[in-house]
Amino acid sequence: MKSMRPSQFLIALRLLALSVLALGLITMTAAYAPAQATPPSMTVTPPAAFAVSQPLSDLPPAPSTGSVAKKIHPLHPLPHQGALADSTASSIVTDDALQTHLGPHLNHKKGAKFPGVGANGYYPGDPNIAVGPNHIVQTVNVEIGIYDKSGNLFAGYPKTLGSLWTSLGGACTSNSGDPIAQYDKLADRFVITQLGSLSAPYVECIAVSKTNDPTGAYYLYSYNFGTNLNDYDKFGVWPTATNGAYLATYNLFANGAFFAGADLCAYDRTAMLTGAPANQICFTVGNGGFLPSDLDGSTAPPDGAPGYFLAFDTFSTVQLYKLSPNFANPGSSTLTGGGEIGVATFSEACGGGTCVPQSGTSQTLDSLGDRLMYRLAYRNFGDHEAIVVNHSVTAGSSVGVRWYELRQTPTSAFSLFQQGTFAPDSTYRWMGCAAMDSAGDTALGYSASSSTLFPSIRYTAHVPSDPLGTMEAESVLRAGGGAQTGASRWGDYSAMRIDPSDDCTFWYTNEYYPVSSSIGWATAIGSFKLSNCAKTPDFSITESASPLKFTQGTGGSSSGTVAVTWLNGLTNAVTLTPGGACGANAITCTLGTSPVTPSIPSSSLKIGLGTTTPAGSYPITVTGTTTTPALTHSTTLTVVVSAPAADFTISASPSYLSVKRKSSGTYAVTLGATGGVSSSVTLSVSGVPSRTSASFSGNPVTTPTTGTVTPTVTIKPSPSATPGTYNLMITGTNPNNSHSVPVTLVIQ
Repeated sequence: MKSMRPSQFLIALRLLALSVLALGLITMTAAYAPAQATPPSMTVTPPAAFAVSQPLSDLPPAPSTGSVAKKIHPLHPLPHQGALADSTASSIVTDDALQTHLGPHLNHKKGAKFPGVGANGYYPGDPNIAVGPNHIVQTVNVEIGIYDKSGNLFAGYPKTLGSLWTSLGGACTSNSGDPIAQYDKLADRFVITQLGSLSAPYVECIAVSKTNDPTGAYYLYSYNFGTNLNDYDKFGVWPTATNGAYLATYNLFANGAFFAGADLCAYDRTAMLTGAPANQICFTVGNGGFLPSDLDGSTAPPDGAPGYFLAFDTFSTVQLYKLSPNFANPGSSTLTGGGEIGVATFSEACGGGTCVPQSGTSQTLDSLGDRLMYRLAYRNFGDHEAIVVNHSVTAGSSVGVRWYELRQTPTSAFSLFQQGTFAPDSTYRWMGCAAMDSAGDTALGYSASSSTLFPSIRYTAHVPSDPLGTMEAESVLRAGGGAQTGASRWGDYSAMRIDPSDDCTFWYTNEYYPVSSSIGWATAIGSFKLSNCAKTPDFSITESASPLKFTQGTGGSSSGTVAVTWLNGLTNAVTLTPGGACGANAITCTLGTSPVTPSIPSSSLKIGLGTTTPAGSYPITVTGTTTTPALTHSTTLTVVVSAPAADFTISASPSYLSVKRKSSGTYAVTLGATGGVSSSVTLSVSGVPSRTSASFSGNPVTTPTTGTVTPTVTIKPSPSATPGTYNLMITGTNPNNSHSVPVTLVIQ
């Protein structure tokens, strides 16, 4: 979490650890809630506010920091619980995944490298990037910069993060940090998030670009977390066809102080892409440190796939949850799993706290060894799905980066495929981020430091031909020129991303110091590509219509767009062919343009529906093909035909009824279903005079799908009823509608 409170630095007392007091900073004890015996609780929250921003380029530049006072952003450590609490966090165990030597030469080509946004009076830097086809969006703790891929910073940048939410107002206009920048490749949009407030009510702020231009306007949202601080917020893109979401995780601290579990959340991506109100669906679990799955590549997760959330649960397991959001019916959303996947036993780096040495100073740096490190990078290869992630662990007398690749197939659940702890020498390596390219290569970036080395930015990689669990030699992205002397907070996270233009180029950002100082951090952004990832000409195909919704029996049509993206130099025309449910059940599918070309890259898709189409869900596929090379890709949209809302007709006979006192009379009420949809109808009658009773022969009454049903209402005046003419109203009500019929009553 990033605080705006100056001269404060919070370091937790771990459950069994020592309190740390450094540079006059304030310490804070982290308490925790016991592991839950009951299922995780769900909350559904609409946005507290939403709006549209000015174009980002029109906002004023961030002010120069000048001699601004040093402002240290507090750390909220995660307490041990369950099996972790029963273990000795500081004990050193044998690491069976330890790699103690460098692998073969890293066969790669270095690309652009340039400075990112730097010191602004706050730290740590929180460096993060989103990489689009033409832009690199970098966020640091309180600022945002936009670059082209040659490293040219756009004029007027950086901007303060809070200024992006000016149109929304409230807490989001502050600069509370923990920002994340995302590029949603399948929607061609950018997403920016930040923590909105440091006092109750706590708020999360989300911005989704209106177009593919990150310098333009954004749809703005804020979500209220009440008295629970939503700390260390991390986001992932999860663009499934029918339940697409932006996923998020939060470590919760009651009143900003005491650990209260974690929220695993999903936001309505479809709504956010249009600026519509978007629900937040969250499940609260007892432990913390989770990361949300985050798509890399052009292939979406299988339709209906849940979002995945991972944390380490013990010193030899990771815990996987699966969230299936239902934004049409949020109450039916589910969180399942919570099972453990075994990994090699490890010890948290620095016991989860501070021990990383630097050259030229006694000031050590924080490891954040108490949690997995952003991102939980996901990729769908068709025959299997893969997730890569990392965290910092003890490696002999130093610290190394433990990394995992989990895999699942269409017939098996996620399990450990490979793991390794990269610690080839006594240098401390930590603050990592991992990602995977389209060839299955895993790149791992991190910070590196020692008593003879200033904190530097390095990376390494694993290719499929390497022995499992091993990385190759490492490369230096930016050598450090100094040490951080002011406090132990470092980085908080870094970011390894894949360039969507070729699905091969890695981009990495992290922080370093050009010279030794207390707060003069800088960031670097650099790219590289492994030779194993060939640029195979290809294309991707997406649709922007799903789901198309109709009401049974009404017929009609609705249209969407099918778009093709040409990759890695492919210029061939792509022929589009509709399929799936097209042609069945009176469903027609008409493409506006086929083939499509790079100059005309999209086609309309018109779906027509007959009046006889049954209620149900119908998958519509559009397949794109080229001949040389022979390539085939498809996209699927869903047509949803809903049964009409149940309705009914009502009439009464006779319309005029004369009844003597001490006697009775009867109206026959005739009810029929509309459209053949049965429903339960509750009957009532109003206007009945005093000392007169009205009773129905059956109530409520179920209308048949065909024909009618005729209950009766009996009117019985008492001997003392007042003679006269009365206007009565007989009313029927079902869950959707209410209808009435007037009748006349004469009491003699």
